[in-house]
Parts: sequence; C-alpha cells; structure tokens
Amino acid sequence: MEDEEWVLVRPPTEIECWSPGWGGEGDEGASFDPLKVRFFGPAKHWTDALPIGNGRLGAMVWGGVASDTLQLNEATLWTGTPADYTNPDAPKALAEVRKLVDDGDYAAATEAAVKLSGNPSDKTGVLLAPLMVYQLLGDMNLEFDENHLAYAEETYSRELDLDTATVTVKYSVGDVEYTREHFVSYPDQVIVTKISGSKPGSVSFTVSLDSKLHHHSNSSGKSQIIMEGSCPGKRIPPKVYENDNPQGILFSAVLDLQISDGRGVITVLDDKKLKVEGSDWAVLYLVASSSFDGPFTKPIDSKIDPTSEALSTMKSIRNLSYSDLYARHLNDYQNLFRRVTLQLSKSSKSVMHHESLKKKKLMSSRTGVYLEGSEDRVTTAARVKSFKTDEDPSLVELLFQFGRYLLISCSRPGSQPANLQGIWNKDIEPAWDGAPHLNINLQMNYWPSLPCNLSECQEPLFDYISSLSINGSKTAKVNYEASGWVAHQVSDIWAKTSPDRGQAVWALWPMGGAWLCTHLWEHYTFTMDKEFLKNKAYPLLEGCATFLLDWLIEGRGGYLETNPSTSPEHMFIAPDGKPASVSYSTTMDIAIIREVFSEVVSAAEVLGKNEDDLVQKVRQAQPRLPPTKLARDGSIMEWAQDFGDQEIHHRHVSHLFGLFPGHTITVEKNPDLCKAVDYTLYKRGEDGPGWSTTWKAALWARLHNSEHAYRMVKHLFDLVDPAHEADFEGGLYSNLYTAHPPFQIDANFGFCAAVAEMIVQSTSKDLYLLPALPRDKWANGCVKGLKARGGVTVNVCWKEGDLHQVGVWSKDQNSTKRLHYRGSIVTAKMSAGRVYTFNRQLKCVKTYTL
Repeated sequence: MEDEEWVLVRPPTEIECWSPGWGGEGDEGASFDPLKVRFFGPAKHWTDALPIGNGRLGAMVWGGVASDTLQLNEATLWTGTPADYTNPDAPKALAEVRKLVDDGDYAAATEAAVKLSGNPSDKTGVLLAPLMVYQLLGDMNLEFDENHLAYAEETYSRELDLDTATVTVKYSVGDVEYTREHFVSYPDQVIVTKISGSKPGSVSFTVSLDSKLHHHSNSSGKSQIIMEGSCPGKRIPPKVYENDNPQGILFSAVLDLQISDGRGVITVLDDKKLKVEGSDWAVLYLVASSSFDGPFTKPIDSKIDPTSEALSTMKSIRNLSYSDLYARHLNDYQNLFRRVTLQLSKSSKSVMHHESLKKKKLMSSRTGVYLEGSEDRVTTAARVKSFKTDEDPSLVELLFQFGRYLLISCSRPGSQPANLQGIWNKDIEPAWDGAPHLNINLQMNYWPSLPCNLSECQEPLFDYISSLSINGSKTAKVNYEASGWVAHQVSDIWAKTSPDRGQAVWALWPMGGAWLCTHLWEHYTFTMDKEFLKNKAYPLLEGCATFLLDWLIEGRGGYLETNPSTSPEHMFIAPDGKPASVSYSTTMDIAIIREVFSEVVSAAEVLGKNEDDLVQKVRQAQPRLPPTKLARDGSIMEWAQDFGDQEIHHRHVSHLFGLFPGHTITVEKNPDLCKAVDYTLYKRGEDGPGWSTTWKAALWARLHNSEHAYRMVKHLFDLVDPAHEADFEGGLYSNLYTAHPPFQIDANFGFCAAVAEMIVQSTSKDLYLLPALPRDKWANGCVKGLKARGGVTVNVCWKEGDLHQVGVWSKDQNSTKRLHYRGSIVTAKMSAGRVYTFNRQLKCVKTYTL
C-alpha cells in the first residue's frame, strides 16, 4: 500500500439492500443527472449564491473571482430580550369582542379586537413585547491578486453537490486552475473553506471579517482573526432612551487559517486582516458562538462567553486535518441525506433516451445560444426556465432533494427551529422579520421531516414548542383567564406567545400552538417512539387541549364554539356589507381542535390514560364540535356562516386543513366533503406565493388527483428575476430557493412533502401506493426510503405508469398494513427486521432479513 491511504468503506444502507428486480430490462428513459445546483458565473444577487449550513451556522457562497464573500449566519442572533407576553386588559376586551360577535356586528368586533391583538404599552408608550428580528452574523471577505480579474470565463463553474453538502468553485487564470471548496460540519461545528491551485505557490489572497451589526475585529496571533459584536437589545431601529438600551445577544466569530507546509507566508495587515502569499493551498476555519442561553435568560444575565466558546470549539478541531473534517462531515451528513433516493423519468415509449442524449440541444448560460452536446454547461436556472416546455423529471428530483438538503442544513438537534428563511439571511431587517410564523410557515418547514426520513431534524421544533408552552401558559392565564397554554400567529427566539401588533386579521389567531402540537402526534405515528410520546409529546398535547377546552364556549345550536375567531389573514364581507375578519368558529379553528382532540384520545389509549379527567372532557367535547359545512356554491365554508369572500383567490387555504395536513377528511370516509374540497381548490385558483402552491399540490395529492397535483408542481417552476421580483408570485430563484417573493424557505419544504404525498400516503393501518402519480409525466420511477406511519419504510418502483414492485419493512416492531393500489387491497403482516417485496398484483414475492 505504498503512498496510499486507508479508505473507510461504509456498510450498505437499508435502501441499498433492496433491489426492485427490473428483470434485466434496464432503466430506459431514466435520468441519472447528478444532484447538483450549477452556475457558470459568480453570483450577482443573493439568491444566486449557494447555501451551506449545519443547523446553527450558515453561509451563502457568492463565488466571486477577484473578490469573494461568504455571507454568514448564526441561528441564535436575534434582537431583543425576554419579555412579558401578557396583557391584563385583554379579558375586558375579550368580553367586548365576544358580545359584538354575538350581536352580529362583525365589523365592529374586528375593530375592537385590535385591543387583543396589540401589545400593551408602558408609561412612555413603548410597546412592552414587540416581535423581535432575526439578524445576520457578517461576512468573510476574500481578496485575490489582480491577475484573477483576467480569469478565463469559460473555465468557471460553481456548484452545490447535494450528495456531499459541498460547494465547489473552479476557474483558471493562465495555466493555473483554482479550486475553492466550502462545507459546514455539524459534528465539528465549523465552516470550512479550502483554496488551492494546480501549481505550487499559486495561492495568494487576503481574508477579513465584517458585519452590519455593532462589532470590532482584530487579529490574534499570526493566523487568527476574532470578531466580537452584539445584537440590538431593542427592535430595529433601536429606540435609545436613557436607561433604555438593554444589552442584546453578544456574539463572536473566530477565523483560523492554515497553509501548506514549507511554502507560503501569512502576514497580519491593519491588525484585522490576514494575507497569504505563495502557498500551495490554504484552509480557513470559521467558528462562531453567541451568549444566547435560552428564551428565558436575559442576555445581560447570560453566563456564556461567546469568544471563549468559539475558541474552545476551534481548539477541539486543531488536530484534525482537512481530510479528517471532511470525512466526519460526510459521514454525518450522508447518514441523513442518503436515506432517500428518487428517480423519475418520462416514458421510454415516447422518448428515445439514448438518441435524445446525443441530439439534446442545451442552452449556454453565458450566451443564451443553444449548443450541441454541452449538457455539463447548463445552469440550473436555465433548466428551471425551460421546465414549462420540457418538464424534465430530473429537475423535480433535484428540487425534492434540495429541500431535504436544506432541512438537514438548517435544523439539527440542538439548533433553533428553521425560521422563515431557514438560517440564511442577509439583512438587518429581513422580510417579515425572518420570524417563525405559526399559521402555516413554521409547520410547513417540517412537513417533509417524517415522510422524507429526516425525523431527527424535527427535534428543534419540539424544543421550541416546549418553550412556547411555558410562556403560553402565562398568556392563556392572563389574557384569556384559561388553563393550559396558547401561542398565536407569529413568534421569535424568545418564544413570544401573545398576539402580535396590528390588525386582527393576522394577529388574532390563538391556534398557532395547537397546530404545532399536531406535529408531536405525527412524530409518534411515524416513529412509534413511545418514550417520546410519554415524556415529550403528551404533556404538551395535554396542556394544549386544556386551553382549547377552556377557549371553547357554549354556542349556537348546542355546539361548542370559538369566539372570537379568524381565518388566517383573510377578510370576509359581513351581512351588512362591511369587511370584517372576526366572527366565530371558523372552519380552520374547529378542524385544528378536532385534530388535537383526536390525537389526545389516541395518545391516551397508547399510554393507558383513557380514564384521566382531561381525556373524558375531550371525549365529551368531540361530538359537540360543529361539523364542516358547505357553502351555497358547493365549496367548503371558510367561516361559520356563508359570508361573502372578499378575496376569492386568497393565498391561504386554511379551511382545507382537515384534508391536509389534517386527517379528519379522507377520500374514503368523506367523499362528499372531498368533492367540495375539489371545487374549493378550483375556485381558489392556482396563483399564489410558493408556500400556497405547494400546499395546494399536497391537497390535490390527498384527493388522489394526480393531474392537478402535477399542475401545482409545474406551477412552481417559474424562474424569478430578483431585480424585478415584485412582478412574480411564487416561483424559484436561480439557486432553487422558493419565492413568496421575496425568499421564503417554507415552499422548498412543502414541495418535498407534496411529492412524497403523490407517491406514498399512509395511515396507522393503511399504505396507499402511487395515489397521485402523474403517469404521463413520470411514467417510470423509483423512490426508496420514504417513511410511512407505523414505523414503516417504503420503496416503490413503477414502469410505464404501473406499479412494478414495492418493498416495505419495519425495523423495530411487528406491524400489519393494508396495501392499496388502484382499488386492490391486500393485508400484509410484517415481522420486525424483515423486508417484504410485493409485485404489481400486491403478491409477496420475496422476503429477507435486514
């Protein structure tokens, strides 16, 4: 083994052990495009940059040649401090609003509800608990020699490899090829950049750190820069009064630099820059920390020294080589990412695959001219642009896996939950504060975590729900004189649970915590983790249900009702012709409550708590919840009465919650309601922000309507021009970020979930195979590693639109599943640890032990 290194060979994964048995017919028409997001020029806009991250640290790689920027984020950098999320004046306002609703004066109730929505003020008129704002960390700036200005443009490439979570930039200057590799390690909590040249001594550059936040940076020794700073203790722009400038979260970033042995020099410039000259290669290590010590500790009381923390992290990796760090990163990341594979292709009958590869005309990213045989030089943006005509299935694969990549990169155990932009943010005042919104956006961020086999990535959400329950119990008690806990429409790192400032149409919505709680039960149904259900999920569900029981009041017709009630961000026309948003018992309110109550009862059965007083109260309340009603035109009624709709094509489809992500409306049990949902979606229309598009795709999939589910998938492939993004609604940026616009990450995750729903759906007892497969668009395909309820893993392959084989197994428990395919139903009993393969007739043809 002379001059060779040992290579660790990992054992095959579960999905790699299963083969669909194509019978030697090959994969005609299949796509094997690498999972890469590609550019052939430096970024011009932030949404051209490529994201990397490890849940806590994030960076956007611009890939400039003569000068480059890695824009940096650390997930705990927010403005503000913990606050009091209660309003002692709320009960009086609540009584007033309820009376106006009972009197049918909905416009007046909407106006009066502002007293519930806004935050109370102190004697100076300053809001006591405004929503806080997600911040950025700063920039790592690289400046190269002037000769880099003369690089050969045709040699430039910049790509994100989803399989390795690595961004690579390559270009040539003269006869020297330069390479930059960037990744963020979760096990070692460091951003790593390696810069190398093909000729000895060819690497020279200057590196520095900067930030838009209050900061200072200085060199430490000969090869290190330390940047220290702070976030504003008040909302931006800070209101500075005497004795009214609280200390915000402190942060520190430490940059360490290593160069090739025996060649190259490092010089310190201006006490805050490092200059490298004549090296073969250089590796930059960036670690960062903050003083954030949880949502209940004021920054001024924090015992965390971010500089000491960062230096300690840096010390822990000092003896690890670049290869060591990269190997540890790959092992960690690929353990998650490689759990699921997806291949989609068009019909081999309609596409002469091999001929098409030879004759394919592809557009040059630089000239816009179609070139013969240059498929390796096609940007991802060009592929998005051409999707409307070529409908390339491999681009669907790429966007699906990009969503999984983003979730792994922005939500890992120990991190904060993914916010409105994941962790990536360039602004002091990001759109919508970068805050987690609880009326669809935060929930959608985690829709793919279970079906797409990334359950660990949901852990930060559960920690966050726990924090919300603590603050929310105070909000419930003071604002509503209720037990249990509540959270509203939007929150922040301090676990804000009170209504946000502003109009009731968005701010007055006390169902945010309840919707989040449905994720707790879903986690159990997919993982069958009884300890999680007992120790984490059930106590939170219990507190949520306790609030909901208190929030429900005696209503019309002997039903329980919620009052006041809104349908998120949507106005109606009251009977008196006035616009309003506040009424009673909106369809979404009742659908969420019905879902939570059902989950409490189911969880109690698993845990042996059927006789508990709370469970008995929930059982008594269930039949008294109002039914889902139909409007005069046959659509699902959004409000308790058939009010006029002020905006027929509104972006939210809140009243369809019971179908998806809920489970109280199903094709089998509620065909009439499903027919009404179908018409409701048709009436709502296809246009809307990215998250609305993907929610509609998932809803159509639940209806087993492959044609319309695919129409919504296709609808998302609209290339957004960041210079004119106001002209767009929904769509994709060139780096595959999804657009509201501006960028919101939720639709990236919603897309994953919708595609998974089109291929596999499940209940605790049932497995639906290819329920919404667009057979004419994805005629051939294979997905491996999707998860189904009951702790089951599913592999499905199909040919020319028909099921070919399905593999199912449950690793840890015996289970029984009813397999459904095109009207055929077969009951399968599975032993733990055994893989079962079924053919297109759902006959078991093979079984083996994992």
